[in-house]
Amino acid sequence: MNRKFISTGHLIDSGILSSILNLIIDDGADYQIVRFDLGKEHKEESYLEIEVFTNTEEQLASLTPKLVRHACYEKSAAEAVFFTAEYDKCAPDNFYSTTNHRTEIFKDGKWHKVLQQRMDASIVLTDKGFICRKLRDIKKGDKILTNAESVRVFPPTSLTAKEDFGFMSGDVSSERASNMAVKRVADTFKEMKDQNKKVVVVAGPVVIHTGGGAALASLIKKGYISGLLAGNALAVHDVESQYFGTSLGVDLKSGKPTHEGHKNHMKAINRIYNHGSIKSAIEAGDIVDGLMYAVIKSGIPYCLAGSIRDDGPLPETENDMIKAQTEYAEIIKDASVVLMLSTMLHSIGTGNMLPSWVKTVCVDINPAVVTKLSDRGSSQTIGIVSDVGLFLNRLDDLLD
Repeated sequence: MNRKFISTGHLIDSGILSSILNLIIDDGADYQIVRFDLGKEHKEESYLEIEVFTNTEEQLASLTPKLVRHACYEKSAAEAVFFTAEYDKCAPDNFYSTTNHRTEIFKDGKWHKVLQQRMDASIVLTDKGFICRKLRDIKKGDKILTNAESVRVFPPTSLTAKEDFGFMSGDVSSERASNMAVKRVADTFKEMKDQNKKVVVVAGPVVIHTGGGAALASLIKKGYISGLLAGNALAVHDVESQYFGTSLGVDLKSGKPTHEGHKNHMKAINRIYNHGSIKSAIEAGDIVDGLMYAVIKSGIPYCLAGSIRDDGPLPETENDMIKAQTEYAEIIKDASVVLMLSTMLHSIGTGNMLPSWVKTVCVDINPAVVTKLSDRGSSQTIGIVSDVGLFLNRLDDLLD
């Protein structure tokens, strides 16, 4: 069996060419390069036409969707085939499962862009076009794509994110590059603000523990942040810091544990419940500063997603995980930059919702967090290894 495939883009710089060839050999197939035009300039894309040989039709059918995921599509594209869902939340066994890369579908003799791109979804034909839809959102009667032969995928082969944040030589920058890294992020924030583009922050409670809460609040007040995604703990310790000057009972000025400080976050939660909400506490004048104060006063959208570990949780926390995911997805919609600050759980969750062309920066003292993000499909993520409190304070200074 044989079939011709095409791939275009920065195939050598990105490593896509070697990935395609290795995939074919590892799958027990063979290939012949029919045509290869190498892009000579930095912005010029390469063109590959390759003929793939397999022993059986079944082997070819198995290899094709793997090649599609590596930006390699059939030269003679097949028309899209759809299956009508018979039940809610149920797709056919052979439904096409999406990546987070820009995707197009071949139908009626031409290519069509897929909307609301995200990984791990089906593709549904609607009146508005081809749309990514989670399995749980499938409704009886939905028309679901079933053949990978009608799909072509475009990974960010120009490595745009890495060019824009070109201060590092690898996916995770070292400590020696942190000053330059903060400067590049500051420049990007200025650019996004000037162009009225969205910057969304995903933050963990470490932001408060390390003394970065005031700096992040300052960035919100200055208009650099368009949305905040976090867990209950970020808000709890922010409120605790405003009431008692502590985070997890540790004095934020001296860095020393306070007497019976372990109670402080619970006392803060209780105090909020006496008001009914964080917003009500602000309106009553009981909270006059801090991160949540800046978020609520600025009016930017936010979501606090609950977890099994939460104390309280605070009244504003969304404990229905499906609703929280929906709110996260709505807040990051059309975002140009997402800044992830020391939260592995929420960073990976958010990364799974993002298309691959969104610039993503992850700041964490632990480089393994960025590695896990990449392992779970968010390969566009740039990592900055730094104390998040120091990073935020430096970033705020540069944007003063």
